[in-house]
Amino acid sequence: SVIARQPAFIVAVLAGALSYGAMVLVMTATPLAMGASGFVFTDSATVIQWHVLAMFGPSFFTGTLIQRFGVLTIILVGTVLMFLALMIDLAGVGFMNFWSALVLVGLGWNFMFVGGSTLLTSAYTIEERAKVQAANDFTVFSTSALAAFGSGALLTNFGWQGVNTGVAPAMAIALVAVIWLMFIERRSMAKT
Repeated sequence: SVIARQPAFIVAVLAGALSYGAMVLVMTATPLAMGASGFVFTDSATVIQWHVLAMFGPSFFTGTLIQRFGVLTIILVGTVLMFLALMIDLAGVGFMNFWSALVLVGLGWNFMFVGGSTLLTSAYTIEERAKVQAANDFTVFSTSALAAFGSGALLTNFGWQGVNTGVAPAMAIALVAVIWLMFIERRSMAKT
């Protein structure tokens, strides 16, 4: 409980869980929304392929970006990319809307998830690692599972707009959390 009250732990877990949940929610609903918008399977497959590339391709340099700009900046950029994706998705249901939004979701997820995982390592000692990682993983993957199950229900009951609107509060929470930790760190540095 002492670890769980640390601002770095809170923001790390939120970055991981909310990015994973938002990504799964949108990614799972995208092929269904594209089908409902008249696109064929190969169109959906192309969008998902680019999304997966955007999720994992940046991992070759995300660590370098974290070292250069700081972990909180990278998480913040990831959150902004997720918001941009939502705005593109809400703007229309053309192929380029689906494609560009899902690429941005992939990039945003990478920056938020890798950033959150990196930040988490600052919240515990070696002896506490297994317990803290287990708590983080349980939270992240429970959120992901709920998002996967909730995606179909959101799409069915509220449409594509509802799926994307449903992600906005999660990203707002992540944004506020990162800014909060940045403020705490700046205040702490000013005192020293």
